Formats: sequence, C-alpha cells, structure tokens
Amino acid sequence: MNRTTLFGFAPLLASALWGGMYVVSKWGFDAIPPLTLAFLRIVLGAAALGVVVATTTPRRTFAREEWRRFGGLAVWLTAALTTQFVGTDLTNASQGSVLTVLTPVFILGLGVVALDEQLSRRALVGSSLAVFGTFGVLAERSLDTIATNIDPVGIAMLVLSSFFFAGFTVYGKPVIRRYSALEAVTYATILSVPLFGLFVPFELAARDVSLLAVDVTTSVVAAVLYLGLASTATAWYFWYKGMEYTDATHVAVFFFAQPVVGTLLGVAFLGEQVDAGFVVGGVVLAVGVYLVSTDSLD
Repeated sequence: MNRTTLFGFAPLLASALWGGMYVVSKWGFDAIPPLTLAFLRIVLGAAALGVVVATTTPRRTFAREEWRRFGGLAVWLTAALTTQFVGTDLTNASQGSVLTVLTPVFILGLGVVALDEQLSRRALVGSSLAVFGTFGVLAERSLDTIATNIDPVGIAMLVLSSFFFAGFTVYGKPVIRRYSALEAVTYATILSVPLFGLFVPFELAARDVSLLAVDVTTSVVAAVLYLGLASTATAWYFWYKGMEYTDATHVAVFFFAQPVVGTLLGVAFLGEQVDAGFVVGGVVLAVGVYLVSTDSLD
C-alpha cells in the first residue's frame, strides 16, 4: 500500500475514535457540565498537539493574514464543539448517532459550493449507499429510544454542530494545502482554547457548580483523557491528514463509519445485541465507502 493510499484512509481512523465519543461524553456529563468538559478536552488536545508540532516541525513565523486563517478555523471548531456538547447533554446517544449522518451531507454540499469540488457518478453512488447503509445500521436501535425525550433545542444544537464541523472540514482544506495537516489542526485548536474558555465561568455560575467539588473518579479521568487525546488531538489530525491526499467531499464518506464503531463498542463492552439490519446496513455502508475512497485515490 503506497503512502497516498495509506493516508487517504486516515479519516477512517478518526471516525473510529469518534465512534465512542457520545457514550464517553455522557460519562463526563455526570460530573462536569458540557461546555466545561469541552474546554478541558480542547486544553488537553491543544497541549498534546503543541508538543508534537514543537518537536517535529521547524519553527515558523506567521503573518497576520495567516493567523486569521487559523483563527477562522478556531471559530468553526468552537461553534461545532459547543453546540455538540450542549446538544449531546440535552438528547440521548441514539439521537446523536442519527444526526451525525448530517455531517458528511453538509461536507458534500460545502465542498461543491465552497471548493468547487466535483462529485463523480461513482462517488455520488457510493455516498448514497453510505447514507442508506448508515440508516440500516441505526435501524436496529429501538425507534422508541430514538424518539424518547426529544428536546428541540438539543436536536437543533446537534444539527448546527454537524454544519459547523462541515465548515471546519471544508474551510480547512486551503490551509492544509498551504501548510500541513498537523500545523493547521494544531494552531486552530490552540487558538480555540480562549474561545472555549469564555463559556466556562458563565456555565459554572449558571449551574452553581464548582470544579473543586467535582468527584474525580476513574471514569471521569478516563473520559477527559479519551476526549482530549484520542477524539481531539489524534482524531482531528487523522481527519485533516486525509485531506492532504484527497478532496473534502471524499473524506466525508468516512464519517459514516462513526455509528458503526459506536454500535460495535456497545456490543463489545456493554453486552448490546445487533440484528440482521446492522449486518446488511454495515455491508451496504462498506460498499459505499469503498466506491468513494477508491474513486478519490485512483
């Protein structure tokens, strides 16, 4: 397997890491408010990425316009995560999994509009199969569970989060072309730290919560470490790394793997069961991913 093919599949690893994120986030919400948890996640992720950049890349001096590019990505990132964490807090994991399907749909649309990327017939068919396969995977979950305790604000937040993350993906492409995936995601993440920090005192005051009173259990520590090191530093790098080698519209299809991984983690660690719909949907999804990924790498 050559280098282009290998890194072209890097976003698949990112989706795998994101697969358990909704469950892990729920664990953290039991002890830490959502926006504060998002802030801790970003601080840890930014620190890890900063160390890697400092030790592996040459020192650069960026002009004001270049910092504005990174700052723009930081705004997309902050908007995506704040709405995601608030939305996840107000909904349930099943609703979150269903709504993640919107992210690649938004990426496809923005990629065509903002970057003038073209969707071949093969890629369009593959993307459509991925959508149907994902719904087949999610169909095994109880509709009653998905429809339980629907919070319109939470649903709206998750829809907005999907759009904002699509923006972070698509508008990151020109920055990645100019620099590298590692530098783009690192500086965007570092610049987002103070933006996330603005929300923390207001949230803690509104909820009358003190971080000093948080019950720091093993589960809470594991949740913060997973969110910061795995689903932020590592996953965001893999996501952007894929766009060094292919278009944003092709990277989008790998996002559909997220609910599959989430379900498999539920089977492995929570004793959950899957039915024939999951198997059939997974096969259809895999075919769709194969069509799009091989189209982009030809």
